[in-house]
This record gives sequence, C-alpha cells and structure tokens, in this order.
Amino acid sequence: MYARDNAATAGDLQQLPSGEQVEVAVTALRMLADPTRLRLMWLLSTGEYDVGSLAAALQVARPAVSQHLGKLRLAGLVTTRRQGRRALYTARGGHVRRLVAEALHAADHQVSGVPEHD
Repeated sequence: MYARDNAATAGDLQQLPSGEQVEVAVTALRMLADPTRLRLMWLLSTGEYDVGSLAAALQVARPAVSQHLGKLRLAGLVTTRRQGRRALYTARGGHVRRLVAEALHAADHQVSGVPEHD
C-alpha cells in the first residue's frame, strides 16, 4: 500500500507530541520498568515516606532504595520534603499516580484474566 492510497490526509491526523514530550515520557516509562522502582512508586502514590520506611516495606537495603529514589527524583517522578533531618518522598502528582495505578491495574487484568474495560 502506498501513502497516496490512504484516504486520510496529514491534516486529518492528530498532532504528534513534541520531541521533548516524548523524551520525558520515555524517561518516565524507563524508570517505571524496574520492579523495585515500580513498587516504590506504588507506595509513594499513597503518601509520604522516608527511606527507612520504604526499605522496610520493600525489604530492600536502604542504600538501594536511596539510589532508586535519586533516579526517580531526577526523572521528575517524585518530590521530596524536609521534615527536620528526614527527607519525605511522594509521587509528583496526579498524572504520575494515575500512570502507576493504570499500569498495575492493566497488569492485574492480564494476570487475573478479568476482561478489560473502557
């Protein structure tokens, strides 16, 4: 099939996201592709936690959690807030929380065999 055979014209197509938008999205998705980071993001989507609490919940060493949090922070997926000497981490916002939730809910449908819904 040739491009000229396609009934849709370039004007009919939706505008593509910018290169910068695509790069930021790819970085975010790449960060979420790690099992430990995805679990961290699931927890951080529900509230604020310090490194010690996250390490205990995931049963992962504190230095490993700190490294993952640093990567997530550089990717813009988490924010930090100081409370005395502690740093509290949380998911950056509604879009990030929904992205994590949707990815895990879609996986749940696939694993459980429950039909997809719109």
